[in-house]
Amino acid sequence: MNTKTMRYALFPAILAALLSGCLSVYKVEVQQGNVVTQEMVDKLKPGMTRNQVRFVMGTPLVTDPFHPERWDYYYYLRRSNEPAGESQRVTVVFKNDTLVAVQGDTRIKSDTPATGESAVKPAPVKPDKSY
Repeated sequence: MNTKTMRYALFPAILAALLSGCLSVYKVEVQQGNVVTQEMVDKLKPGMTRNQVRFVMGTPLVTDPFHPERWDYYYYLRRSNEPAGESQRVTVVFKNDTLVAVQGDTRIKSDTPATGESAVKPAPVKPDKSY
């Protein structure tokens, strides 16, 4: 076979091989932050200490040195087949090292992050010593 005809015969095969890799692009699922479920939020009671809240919710993603009485739990999930991601935010507020408020996405579905925004401030009650 002639070298010139060999080039023309290989060119479409090489071009097809190169383009086939570009047609199906793998997109990574991005998951960041703290996963917070409704069960976790339901366990929070006014008067809980910081250690008790950390035991229920886990270590907060953000502890702001300018707001030491507040812990922020953020969660972001972007699935590979969706262009936009879902986010969730729960803020726990302390006063004198005891829990006084839970703000943010407090009505959370058990399988997926919440989309609604609400603010729930629990009524002050006597702390239960059984924690």
